[in-house]
Parts: sequence; structure tokens; C-alpha cells
Amino acid sequence: MIIKPNILQTDEIERIEIDLLLEAVFRFYGYDFRNYAFPFIQRRINHRVRKENLPSISALQEKVLRDPVVMGELLSDFSINVTEMFRDPSFFKTFRTKIIPLVKDYPEIRIWHVGCSSGEEVYSMSILLHEEGIYEKTRIFATDINKCVLEKAKQGTFPLDRMQLYTKNYIEADGKRAFSEYYKAVDHKVFFHSFLQKNVVFAQHNLVTDQSFNEFDIIICRNVLIYFNKVLQNHVHTLLYKSLSPAGFLGLGIREGIKFTSYEHCYREFDASEKLYRKVN
Repeated sequence: MIIKPNILQTDEIERIEIDLLLEAVFRFYGYDFRNYAFPFIQRRINHRVRKENLPSISALQEKVLRDPVVMGELLSDFSINVTEMFRDPSFFKTFRTKIIPLVKDYPEIRIWHVGCSSGEEVYSMSILLHEEGIYEKTRIFATDINKCVLEKAKQGTFPLDRMQLYTKNYIEADGKRAFSEYYKAVDHKVFFHSFLQKNVVFAQHNLVTDQSFNEFDIIICRNVLIYFNKVLQNHVHTLLYKSLSPAGFLGLGIREGIKFTSYEHCYREFDASEKLYRKVN
């Protein structure tokens, strides 16, 4: 007599398979996704199972362990690269009008862009700092877990058909020039001018396993924490807090915040609507 598992048992089996896959990835490759938000991880793993035309998550685990190319694809699945230049223009406008006046007289400004993806928001920040006359004394550290998207970010090349949206965002962010001055169009691509990455350091960094590597006046970590569970969110907040200089600024995504974290008392709200905070302790 064959006993078919019921729906609850099937869900439990899938959870076990996912836990085993994430443990295998951590132990073999060193990438730790065990505390990412489960619904997100579940969706991305099942997406990869379908793309690889596999019968189960267990089969994906075997393939990931034996084929680094498949591991690379899974890593890309976990690295959500939803970004655009001057994304959420009001954030950049607020940054320009409220934070720049407070830091413009610093002898040196260090900014950390966490989870920079393919670099659109990093180049946006370079443009903003250039227009405000402080780019030359600023060093931007742009990090991501995914080496492939970092290589793309270093190129400063983006599709031409995105420029209409990016120009609109730039104007709404109080851009001061014609946006087209910052790039050269060739065929169906645009190449942003090299000076915009002169003071940018692109580097691979894993928020889960790597430590703080500098002290920063400003940390931008937008739309990264929403993919983590509470345990990992608190871990990352510890890292961000330790990396931020006294009276430094922290920028989070619109669906993120510091309430109900261990560090809520360490910041004051600088601009509630744009999720900008200033370190006080």
C-alpha cells in the first residue's frame, strides 16, 4: 500500500529540502542565505528548479553542488537587481537639499552604497555630488554580493531605452543640467562618462558573513533588508551601526526602518518620509 503525503506533509518536505539546499550552499560555497525571508527564498528556488527543468529541490541541490555554473545562476536568482537611476527621485531630492548642506564642509566624505547591484544608483549619487561641487572630496564604496553585477556596474553602460525614465527621475530629483550631458549614446547603449566612477570603489561584500571595512559618514542601504528575516536584519543593523561615524546618516528603503530593532534608540529620524536617519549614540 502506497501512502501519498498530504498537503501539509508536502509543504514540510519542501521546507526540509530548502533548508538542506541552503545549508549545502553555505558549507560548500560560503554564501549564507539561511536567514533570508523564507517566502522570497522559496520563490527564487522554485524558479530555478523550473528553469533547470528538474523534478525537485533535492535534484537542484545535487546540481548546485556539482556545477558551479548552476550555483552562479542561483546566486543571481537570490540577488534581486531591481534598480534604476535616481530611483525614488524624492529620496535624491531630499538628500540634495537636506544632507548635502550638512556635509559639504567635511574635509572628506565617505559613502557606502550597500547592495549596489548594477550601479545605477551609484552613478546617480556621483552626478548629484558633482553638481553640488563635492564629488572630488568624496569616496563612494559600492558593494554587492554578486560579482557578475559588480562587473556590469564597473562598465557604466546601460540600455538606451532606459534613458527616458532615467531623465524623468533626474529632473524630479532636481537635476541641474541636461541629463544627456553625462553619457554618450552608441547604437542601443549609453556609456556614462568615466569621471563618474573616478571616486567609486566597486567591491564584493557579503552582509551576512563579512565584517565592517571602514567608517562612513553616509550609508545607503535601500531595499536590501526587506529580503531578510528578523534575525538577519538585526545582524545587518549591527554591521551598519558599527560602520557609521558619529552623527552619520543612514538611508533605508521605503518599506524598511529601524523601529523594533535593537538599534532604534541609536538614531533619530532625520526625514521620516524618505527613511533617512542620523546616528545619535
